[in-house]
Amino acid sequence: MSERQAPPSFYNDLEETLAESWRLIARGVADRRSAFHHPTVATIGSDGGPRLRTVILRGCDPAGRLLRFHTDLRSEKVAEITREPRVALHFYNPEAKIQLRLDGEASLNADSPVADLAWAGSRVFSRQCYGIEPGPGSKIVEAGAFALPDTTDDATAAGRANFCAVTIRITRLEWLYLANTGHRRADFLWEGEIVRGQWLVP
Repeated sequence: MSERQAPPSFYNDLEETLAESWRLIARGVADRRSAFHHPTVATIGSDGGPRLRTVILRGCDPAGRLLRFHTDLRSEKVAEITREPRVALHFYNPEAKIQLRLDGEASLNADSPVADLAWAGSRVFSRQCYGIEPGPGSKIVEAGAFALPDTTDDATAAGRANFCAVTIRITRLEWLYLANTGHRRADFLWEGEIVRGQWLVP
């Protein structure tokens, strides 16, 4: 009979649970194969209803509680964040059986050092997408009726005017770990720079 595997270090430890959350998120930035590389972001639409979309996680600063993704200034999510900067994110790793739900306040960075640095670090293919005409979400008569610029530096540079780096300062993080030894759920709320952790019933 096989021995029962020891629980992970975060299993009954709030501090280690929060640290593991940030480790997983940071790995999502660096590793394209990570399930945390493409979280779901929720905004509030102009009609007051929720709007969901998958984004690519581009930056994580645990010390500053900041996450970053990129988008087109012409997109609906930019208009939604302008009206209501409060957003939510959802991460799930089916192999680790870990879910994170985060709340935060989004900031739009278009003409700023943050955006300049993010643009400089973007691949040519990504830059190309920001030069598409007409803008994302525009109605077209045929599936391919839009213009995609070529990959030359001059052509992709035109897309810089449409590029936006969205940063989200996290104010709350909820953790759920599914395990046959017993699930674990925890909530972390920041009040200023103070974080308060609390176990929850799964």
